[in-house]
Amino acid sequence: MAAKQPPPLMKKHSQTDLVSRLKTRKILGVGGEDDDGEVHRSKISQVLGNEIKFTVREPLGLRVWQLVSAVMFSGVAIMALAFPDQLYDAVFEEEPASSKTPIRLYGGALLSISLIMWNALYTAEKVIIRWSLLTEACYFAVQFLVTTASLVESSRIATGAVLLLVSRALFILISVYYYYQVGRRPKKV
Repeated sequence: MAAKQPPPLMKKHSQTDLVSRLKTRKILGVGGEDDDGEVHRSKISQVLGNEIKFTVREPLGLRVWQLVSAVMFSGVAIMALAFPDQLYDAVFEEEPASSKTPIRLYGGALLSISLIMWNALYTAEKVIIRWSLLTEACYFAVQFLVTTASLVESSRIATGAVLLLVSRALFILISVYYYYQVGRRPKKV
């Protein structure tokens, strides 16, 4: 007995069949509005969500402060590496120590921090921005304490050192302000 041949398969083109596409999208749950009023074009975007929700709402002036900090750290680092005697004299208004090594090590540390500041300037990640601001605030706090201790030990008040202390206190306040502003949760609209 001869085997009966099955009828040729008809290939259905679901991409061009509008009814089939609409049924598929309805089953997947995409194409229509969700509870938030968003229209998702694919299941992936529906599951992952809209990336606009996750962008950091930056406080006014944050990027300017990051730029000023990066330039300031880089400038002082280069000055400490290239001209350690002049940097020491500008702050303490006295004859510099016999060894330039500690001041140059300070410049190297500042250069490392400045690299962090430059990288944080170009990122949009909230965690990296906050860590760089916290690093900056901690550095300014340590510098404030060390400079104060040095002035108390020497019992001399240098104008440069007093200006340094006032500026560091101001920089601590600005860095902490932006640290908390970036960490705040956005208000629901």
